[in-house]
Order: sequence, then structure tokens, then C-alpha cells
Amino acid sequence: MDKLSLLEDYYSRLIALERRAPLTAETYRFEIRRFLDWVEGEKLSINSINSGESPGTQPVGVSDITRYLTHRRLDDGIESRSVAKAISALRSFFRFLEDSGFVGFSGVASLLQIPRRSGRLPEVHRKEDVDKLLQSIKTDSVLGIRDRALYELIYSAGLRISEAVRLNTEDLFLSKNMARVMGKGSKERLVVFGPDALYWINRYLKEARPQLQGMQKSKALFLGRSGKRLSRKGMWKNYKPIAIASGLSTKLHTMRHTFATELLAGGADLRSVQELLGHAEISTTQIYTHIDSSLLSESHSKYLPRLKTWSGEK
Repeated sequence: MDKLSLLEDYYSRLIALERRAPLTAETYRFEIRRFLDWVEGEKLSINSINSGESPGTQPVGVSDITRYLTHRRLDDGIESRSVAKAISALRSFFRFLEDSGFVGFSGVASLLQIPRRSGRLPEVHRKEDVDKLLQSIKTDSVLGIRDRALYELIYSAGLRISEAVRLNTEDLFLSKNMARVMGKGSKERLVVFGPDALYWINRYLKEARPQLQGMQKSKALFLGRSGKRLSRKGMWKNYKPIAIASGLSTKLHTMRHTFATELLAGGADLRSVQELLGHAEISTTQIYTHIDSSLLSESHSKYLPRLKTWSGEK
């Protein structure tokens, strides 16, 4: 079976049998395509019997998979979270190969262990720095107005990039400062956004989106130059130079971390923050309580350096 056919069969399994979300299925297919390209480059084969393969190819073994993951970590520079995603994709793929009758892959999936997540806390920004970043966006063009509305909404509602991508105009309830978003696992939820985001969304809808849409008919909220839905890559690519110019992290997802941390610092209860973020488990949300504590400790050390503890000791 050729590589493209194999990938399509695997993708169909992800959607139909494993019931993966479309975005997850796309991510897994992309990772496995990268893996198969590496396999070809290493003169290896996923077939135990090299029918249709180039002469001299050898079947893939567990040690080869380990080499591939090492390559992804060292040469591609991916972090532990991305390594875990790659391993999840490979486990799923080798289960697919085993179920499809490929010889020699029985039990391979179970040998691939997903590493524990790092205890490192997510990066967050100060509110003043985020305000500075947003205000630095030049809004003298339709693209500038779009970007200001987009990033104001991501920050104000704590959206994932994938959630912002999927938004349609019909998902906005402007009179209530709310939007309906599709989160992980195709779960819908309502999010609330503030007056600044509302102002820029209204400007975008009136001044910028009609020009971007042109003769195209699109229900997507955020559009690119072509009048079609703005992609995840496009959102990140447009954000990167703005963040660099402001001296902040180029990770757009940091906006979501900052949103959550500010809510907890302002007194919001953990369960409410969980609902707003769309976390399936409250344990995922609890990490932001540690972020908040670390920020308090940092402020204490900075502004009260003579005090060695949080107690009344002198």
C-alpha cells in the first residue's frame, strides 16, 4: 500500500473508529506523515515483507521509533508536550497497523510510554504588558482592525487558537457580550468577553470584514486576505511580530494562560474558571492556582525584600 493511501485509511479510522476530533485527527495524520517520511529517508519500511518497497529496506523496530523521537526532540527542538503528542500519534498508528494485518507490530503500541508532563508552570504576562501589546497593533487598515479584534477576543475570553479559528458570525451574541465556541472533543460552551473586545469586534464587523469578504460567501468570523477563513497558522504568524515588537512571548496561547491567572487573582472560583476555559477536568485548571501563588511570592520578594517569610517573623 502506498503512503498516501495508508495515511487516508489511518485518518478514516481516527474519525470513524477512534472518534477523534477533526483537529486531533489532522494533527495525528501530520505527525505520522512526518514519521513515514523519516522512515523512507532511513531506508526502512513499515512492512515486514518488503513488497513494493525499495530493495534493501528493513522493517521498522522499536529502536528505530526511539531514534525518530530523539530526532524530533533534538533536531526539531520540540518540547516534552509535543513529544507526548507524537508518541500518542505513533501508538494510535501502530494499533492501526496491527489491526490492519501488518506483520510484526503486535504490542508495539504498548511499548511506547508517554512521558510525564513537566512540572514547569505555563508562562503568563502582566496585564499591563498585554494592554501594551494590544494597543501597539496598528488599526489603520482592515487587517489591523481584524487583528485587534481577534487578539482582544482571544485574551478577553481565554480562547484556544483552534476555538477562535472555528468561530462563525452566527456564534456571536453581541448584546450579551457572549460567544459560542467549539472546544476540545467537539464540546460547545459559552464564553464571555469584555467591552474592549466588543468594541473592536463591532468595528471589525462594520469596517473590515465586509472588505475582506468581498464577493466570497463565508460564515467564518475571522477572514484572511483571500476572503476565506483565517487559519491557525495565519493567526500565529500575524501575532508573532506584534509580540516580538512588544518584547513578549511569541506564544499566542500565553494570552489564555494570562486570562485564567487574572481571573483567579481577581477572586474567581476555580469551578467558574474551569467552565470558562472549557477544561474537562478541574485538575487541569488547578495549575493556575500555582501560577498565581508564584506571582504573589515574586511580588513579595520584589517589594518587601527584608521580610524573609510570609509570617510575622522579623
